[in-house]
Amino acid sequence: MKKNSFVNRFHFITVSLKGISQAILIENAVTGAIILLAIMLSSFSLGVIALLSAMIGTLLGKLGGADEELVDQGLFGFNSVLTGMALYLFLTGPYHWILSLIGAFLAAIVTAALMHVMKNTGIPVLTFPFVGLTLFTLLVSYRLSAVHTSNALVPQSLWQWKLDITGPFNLKEGIFTGIGQVFFLDYTISGILLFVAVFWAGWRLGLYAFLGNAAALLTALILGAERSLIFVGLYGYNGILTAMAVAVVFNTSKRRLSYVSGILAACLTVPIAASLHTWLLPFGLPPLTLPFVLSTWIFLSARKVLPKL
Repeated sequence: MKKNSFVNRFHFITVSLKGISQAILIENAVTGAIILLAIMLSSFSLGVIALLSAMIGTLLGKLGGADEELVDQGLFGFNSVLTGMALYLFLTGPYHWILSLIGAFLAAIVTAALMHVMKNTGIPVLTFPFVGLTLFTLLVSYRLSAVHTSNALVPQSLWQWKLDITGPFNLKEGIFTGIGQVFFLDYTISGILLFVAVFWAGWRLGLYAFLGNAAALLTALILGAERSLIFVGLYGYNGILTAMAVAVVFNTSKRRLSYVSGILAACLTVPIAASLHTWLLPFGLPPLTLPFVLSTWIFLSARKVLPKL
């Protein structure tokens, strides 16, 4: 009896760690453990929120009677992880950590709902539940006094805002903070660990994480984006996720042109991100991983008509 209890607990922790790794499209408990370490090195409390959020999403999937294979893949954990972390960082007040865990719980429900809505399309839900729920929650703060946003989220007028493309050129910082921004991290050591976590799961995943970041950084520089955003990774992380998704994770048929389309999709995240930054500027809200979601959806949907893409 005790052995079965230990096995069940170990399995639950393993699946929860997969929930963390699925935030970067990987089903691997070791990768999840390395990511958790990277988060905790940057902020121990944020790491605790990430782990608890993954457990909440996993537990809801199990208790809710979801398909065991989907639960064991960590697919009910990753949106909870990202939502819990985002709300912990973007909300303030003595009980904001409770709101972040409630958000993690709701993210798993929204994930399940969108899985049902999109099941006949063949298009993955990705991180859209996290994006939608986080942005809606932050907007709630304008109408409900129980929710308070961080001072870091400052609404700005488009009439007074000016594009600033000056600043230092720091390629090393752009490389490692790009992948770190997937988990809201700007700590170089954490970025290095995240690359280790991806390469641990597979060299192709690691290669396209690197190429996606490079493609997005180069595109942002060519198009004249703000260097302050480029070199803190705010244009790179969506490119990383998109290149991995289009070129590797959802390339099950090994299409000849998919590797090229993965890089092109990563480049597309830059103008999408620039547009979303402008659209959300008056609300002081970040675009999060919405550029990744939109660019990936575009290319995966196009494959339904252009199967060699």
